[in-house]
Amino acid sequence: MELRLGFLSSHNGTLVRAIVNEIKSGELEAQAKVVISNNLNSQVLEFSRASKIPNYCINSKNSVNPEEAILEKLKEHEVNLLLCAGYMKKVEDIIIKAYNNRILNIHRALLPKYGGEGMWGRAVHEAVIASNDSETGATVHIVNSNYDSGRIIAQYKVPRYKNDTPETLEKRVLKIECVIYSQVLRDIQQGLIDLDED
Repeated sequence: MELRLGFLSSHNGTLVRAIVNEIKSGELEAQAKVVISNNLNSQVLEFSRASKIPNYCINSKNSVNPEEAILEKLKEHEVNLLLCAGYMKKVEDIIIKAYNNRILNIHRALLPKYGGEGMWGRAVHEAVIASNDSETGATVHIVNSNYDSGRIIAQYKVPRYKNDTPETLEKRVLKIECVIYSQVLRDIQQGLIDLDED
């Protein structure tokens, strides 16, 4: 599958950077077509500008209908796979229907554990630390209308140590997120993953 990637990202864009760097180095055969953020001051927009990737801030402050505006930009830039990469807003049904089985998200835990509404950012790692779990990890899944409940594409486990804090766990899981997201994209590109599989 030819990969024409669109990104939704709200803050630093660590995952966007990792994937774009894989493309630039030739490790991933794909095109970074557009980056969209809901946060005007996000570092991901600065990175996109510096990397000469078309980028937009779209939110309820600058658009009457942000979802339609996002969809318009994705189509304008001929995106065929949309990646949520630290996007802090729910993807609305209008976008999900237009990109059925073509929106991926990475979650910083082993779904179905520690998923759902409110389970984002450091809150996920705090919940893992509060548990008796000996491992956590990252999950790539297809986005549907319900938080973190779409079909799981890939998971990677990392240990949770007795002396871990939410901060140490967050750093370790983030490194894995960067690896697994790019690997999933390579596997899709090579036809090893079928996004339409039941």
